[in-house]
Amino acid sequence: MYQTWEELEHACLNCTKCGLCEGRTNVVFGMGNRDAKVLFVGEGPGEQEDLQGRPFVGRSGQLLDKMLDAVDLSRDKNIYIGNIVKCRPPKNRDPMPEEQEQCIGWLRNQVALMRPKIIVCLGRIAAMKLIRPDFKITKEHGLFTEKSGVLMTATLHPAALLRNPNNKPGAFEDFLKLRDKMNELGIE
Repeated sequence: MYQTWEELEHACLNCTKCGLCEGRTNVVFGMGNRDAKVLFVGEGPGEQEDLQGRPFVGRSGQLLDKMLDAVDLSRDKNIYIGNIVKCRPPKNRDPMPEEQEQCIGWLRNQVALMRPKIIVCLGRIAAMKLIRPDFKITKEHGLFTEKSGVLMTATLHPAALLRNPNNKPGAFEDFLKLRDKMNELGIE
């Protein structure tokens, strides 16, 4: 367990724990306000994220930013964004369970340093890893559950919303519920 963000990031950027390191351009450590009380977690970087070394910067990231902005949230101000795996899986495939296991320690250390009050899983993979293995994203998105003193919820992944725009209103409801929960807890 690393005691500072700087130590953790340095170690993570040099990670070779699994085979994903062989094809990466950049480790995508995470970004945002490290003192935020809300942590968003995706499954792993895509092509644009790998090239830029930042999470959610492609088309799905642009959609995520619009949804965040609509509920007065921003990466710079009041949230932090990370991923289950920090390196891009080949051809954007789902990260394999063993890759998730090798990488999850980085996210756990980020959570320990950050101490968020709310974790929002972006998509099925993150929800199944962090909330419960049998999580059903289409049925359970927007619902809050408590785990180890942290409120957890999930919403549909922005990339899934780009593929199926009919689900955008339901996902936006999740962001409104998040804003309401933050207000209820006094989180700015």
